[in-house]
Amino acid sequence: MNIIRKETIRFAAIGLNHNHIYGQTRLVLDAGAELVSVYAEEDDLVEEYIKAFPQVKRVADKREILEDPTIQLVVSATIPDVRADMAIEIMRHGKDVMVDKPGVITLEQLDRVKAAQAETGRIFSVCYSERFESKATQKASELVAAGAIGKVIQTVGLGPHRLSGNREAASKPRPDWFFQRQRYGGILCDIAAHQCDQFLYFTGSTEAEIVASHIGNIANPATPELEDFGELMVRGNGGTGYVRVDWFTPEGLGVWGDGRLTVLGTEGYIEVRKYIDIAGRPGRDHLFLVDKRGTQHIDCSQEQLTYGSRLIDDVLNRTETAMSQKHCFLATELALKAEAMAVRIGAKA
Repeated sequence: MNIIRKETIRFAAIGLNHNHIYGQTRLVLDAGAELVSVYAEEDDLVEEYIKAFPQVKRVADKREILEDPTIQLVVSATIPDVRADMAIEIMRHGKDVMVDKPGVITLEQLDRVKAAQAETGRIFSVCYSERFESKATQKASELVAAGAIGKVIQTVGLGPHRLSGNREAASKPRPDWFFQRQRYGGILCDIAAHQCDQFLYFTGSTEAEIVASHIGNIANPATPELEDFGELMVRGNGGTGYVRVDWFTPEGLGVWGDGRLTVLGTEGYIEVRKYIDIAGRPGRDHLFLVDKRGTQHIDCSQEQLTYGSRLIDDVLNRTETAMSQKHCFLATELALKAEAMAVRIGAKA
């Protein structure tokens, strides 16, 4: 549902290489922003995007977007290895930017993005969709803030994925760059960025370090640069966390992955089943709360997502209500360091 705002922003899209661009676009579009234009080199990707958002105008050169003074925000889901340079270019043109995760794939890129953000004062936001697009996770944040489970001690984040994607898209193969480590950055850099974000958010940690991490290609020898399993342990000044990510979702599951988040507190715990309640209730956005009064299931399907609206406010007011810049960079840094220090298990690439 689109929100009617007294004051809003105009935004555009550059780079459509990952389907996450649709969620990124809807987050700000549904919050009342005006989608103006799109640029991508691939005709087929642009055609699909225009079908989803027929109000958008295709431009032949990205400079038409970068040099348009009325466009305040750019959303981008380019191939991961070029996201940093794209974001820097956007910020240096005086615009805020929201990129798909991973926002960058090396620590060197992160340093350059940090420098450009400090130099320009623009917003660099990574769309951690497993929090920002999950209504059940939104509800969990409200419950934790209200003290429903006491002080948070630990988070456990599980991010399983199906290698073939959604069932309806199974006939469409993954692009070549998806299997090239220098382009996607590795499984912890890529997927686990979500769980690092949630760990920081729910524990309230402002400082953190990776304790241990593992990566491996266990069952996909035909694509040796693909990492199909990864895990990490993280310790922060607000709690600890464990993360497991993989590409082993079986074909029999009705969704692409049984994404879960468990938040352990001193007075109870919350389990978020984001996309499916296996062999249970239909639909997505399930939350289970266990406390001294008992156990309950909460249907979160009607919760209102807040990231898009808060990001618009931040663009207009130069605030940090959607996500602080420090948090954004730290979540990215943790995933990158976990990838860099990971011990390889199974066959070597």
